[in-house]
Amino acid sequence: MRARALMVQGTMSGVGKSLLVAGLCRVFAQDGLRVAPFKAQNMALNSAVTADGLELGRAQAMQAEAAGIEPTSAMNPVLLKPTSNTGSQVVVRGRPRATMSAREYFRYRPTLADEVRAAYEELASMYDVILIEGAGSPVEINLGPDDFVNMGMARMASSPVLLVGDIDRGGVFAQLVGTMMLLGEDERRMVRATVVNKFRGDASLFATGMDMLRERTGVPVAGLVPHMDVHLDEEDSTAELLERRRAEGMVDVAVVRLPRISNFTDFAALDALDGVGVRYVAGAHELGWPDLVILPGTKATMADLRWLRQSGLELALVRAARAGVPLLGICGGYQMLGQSICDPSGAEGGGELAGMGLLPVRTTFAPHKRTTRSAGSFLGVGGVLAEVSHVPVSGYEIHMGTTEREGGRALLRLAGAGEEPCDDGCQQGSVYGCYLHGLFDEPQVAAATVRSLLAARGQDLREVRVRDLVTYKQRQYDLLAEGLRRSMDLNLVRKIVERGLL
Repeated sequence: MRARALMVQGTMSGVGKSLLVAGLCRVFAQDGLRVAPFKAQNMALNSAVTADGLELGRAQAMQAEAAGIEPTSAMNPVLLKPTSNTGSQVVVRGRPRATMSAREYFRYRPTLADEVRAAYEELASMYDVILIEGAGSPVEINLGPDDFVNMGMARMASSPVLLVGDIDRGGVFAQLVGTMMLLGEDERRMVRATVVNKFRGDASLFATGMDMLRERTGVPVAGLVPHMDVHLDEEDSTAELLERRRAEGMVDVAVVRLPRISNFTDFAALDALDGVGVRYVAGAHELGWPDLVILPGTKATMADLRWLRQSGLELALVRAARAGVPLLGICGGYQMLGQSICDPSGAEGGGELAGMGLLPVRTTFAPHKRTTRSAGSFLGVGGVLAEVSHVPVSGYEIHMGTTEREGGRALLRLAGAGEEPCDDGCQQGSVYGCYLHGLFDEPQVAAATVRSLLAARGQDLREVRVRDLVTYKQRQYDLLAEGLRRSMDLNLVRKIVERGLL
């Protein structure tokens, strides 16, 4: 039996579509249905790796987790990972296909429709309900008739649509009514209800607003969803947490906010520890003297290294590292810490660039992209982070190219799926680097890191309160589902799903 579908579209980016889909995934799963998320095309630098080594958007991996299932590449068949303001790496069914300019992709996009359809049908044959997330707005009317992301996807899946507006930004009536006015007549018929998201205050005061929305849009309002204080993985560089500039704990962790920062979910486990404050640094004057500096992953290592150099942050980081402040580079950040980065295949435009010279490693980019889940342990660790020595670790790798160590010591011993263990990363003094994303997700790693940082300050806090990230995330999904059950007319939503477009 083919799955029934429900599509969540937004009046614009950032209205909370991903959160609502995750919450509805949890609600339907709690109700005993087999439910899966789907997003035809995603643009994000935060991604995840499936068990079979394929890549998909972080939001769909998070939604799958909310549904209690393993993520697959079929849940996000097209992933665009921006490499510049006008270009992206195009990932199709979990594998990079090409790097294209916006103009090139616009011409290429129609050829992907069949692959999107095949991915959707694969899921539809396995589940009871597919919750489809749109992208941007369905009335980006300049994009032409080849859409398979919003209304084109709804037609493909014969899916009714919930249209979501963000009242927190203001103008929610213009958002919802204006979107309905710009839709074609056949498209308006596909919208079966609206949702007002991120409401703050007394809901009773918006009762007349709900009546006005029903009158002006011609469809019921399925919910007035409050702004909910839940902590879930975010997928792009507009996330609110990246605006955090001040430490809010006795341990100060500064993450460099690179222009094309990726996989910043790496630091969620640290941020969840009591007494730890994670802040994001975009200028040399903001760095100060933190307890730990992290140079994160990026989709454009060479371009972001040039930015570090031009902004003065590179000099500030080198000065801090030479003064003994521990500095950890992950993936692209690890590559930057080395002696040089060479791009013979033109993966990032070609050429060679001197690194920061803090680790004795050299990186060479290659066309092949390594995507795998990996597990192992730290080796003996020197410097400030000595407490993490021999602690088990697991995570995932997403990178193009290899890094050769010419000195120092390896940091980790890891094995990817079906691989023999091998050394990864490098350490020298209190500068560390590796390719493993999700490094702190193991509770022991986060706790040992904090113990190390406290010991460096002369504080002997042996009992760092460990928060199991898996348990913590599951609780967040339950809180989200509880919030939707209180604020949405789920009987109406169920009827919409059951009736489809009949």
